Amino acid sequence: QVQVVESGGGLVQPGGSLRLSCAASGRIFSINAMGWYRQAPGKQRELVARIGSGGTTNYADSALGRFTIFRDGAKNTVNLQMNSLKPEDTAVYYCNVIVAFMNYWGQGTQVTVSS
Repeated sequence: QVQVVESGGGLVQPGGSLRLSCAASGRIFSINAMGWYRQAPGKQRELVARIGSGGTTNYADSALGRFTIFRDGAKNTVNLQMNSLKPEDTAVYYCNVIVAFMNYWGQGTQVTVSS
């Protein structure tokens, strides 16, 4: 079993920054990929950013140039640095970890961008 725990959400003003962190633990032999998704009220869950085992990254168009995803492989953690936040970034952010090609999700952390 794999446990995924997120932290770092909160309330921030437009233009501000937040860093989300995610730690995976448990029966982990190798991680295929780690990533962040988000779900706003009334909308489907969408990919924000993902990083593969080799370090390849993918970003949603809305995140390009503002968000950065990076891993600490030794600690099975992934972080999402979010800058220049906008009200439309408001959502619950979920960490996703793929271990042995199986998906594991965290419980989600709320990010609210508002003045």
